[in-house]
Amino acid sequence: MSLPVAPTINARRARQRGTIRGGPNNGLALRQYAEATLGGGSLRKAVKLPEGEDEDEWLAVNMVDFYNQINLLYGAITEFCSPESCYPMKATDEFEYLWQDNENYKKPTKMSAPDYINHLMTWVQNTIDNESILPSRIGVPFPKGFQPLVRQIFKRMYRVYAHIYCHHYAVIRELGLEPHLNTSFKQYVLFVDEHKLDSGKDFYGPLSDLAAKMIESD
Repeated sequence: MSLPVAPTINARRARQRGTIRGGPNNGLALRQYAEATLGGGSLRKAVKLPEGEDEDEWLAVNMVDFYNQINLLYGAITEFCSPESCYPMKATDEFEYLWQDNENYKKPTKMSAPDYINHLMTWVQNTIDNESILPSRIGVPFPKGFQPLVRQIFKRMYRVYAHIYCHHYAVIRELGLEPHLNTSFKQYVLFVDEHKLDSGKDFYGPLSDLAAKMIESD
């Protein structure tokens, strides 16, 4: 799998290409998306803010890209992740994830991995579609609370990576998607590191060692 290069196009125009919602048997879709969006070069270089680009724009376009990557990765293994087999949503027993959105779930709520991930991706999609949060028109500024929201979104999207690695890695390997998962996660780790989006030493939980090795190797 080739590695991504830093885009040279306007980030807001790139973001307007839209989002992808995953579904069953999306291994082929994942490969096609990877081939269309990833080129040759350094992953560390790819995550850096391009010269002359607005930081909020760069965060926004990459948030959409990771949303798409995670949707396709999870979509490829949904038939192996059921409410019965993956209850509750967690990475390991030490790292269980509760859903809260201050609307339908005002208190942290335990649920299955499929339900949690569905709520998460719907929440992110609604955020992306919200013009007051991610304006699509050139010249319209992002809201003051945009970067804290981005940190929260990246923190929650990480949990899908964690669940896949801890519970479905064997399936990912059988489907031949291991390179795609590892490259996507490494890009995510380097982007979070580059833009200081992590919060605390336990941000990566059970994947801390893997994340540290990815940061050191690029």
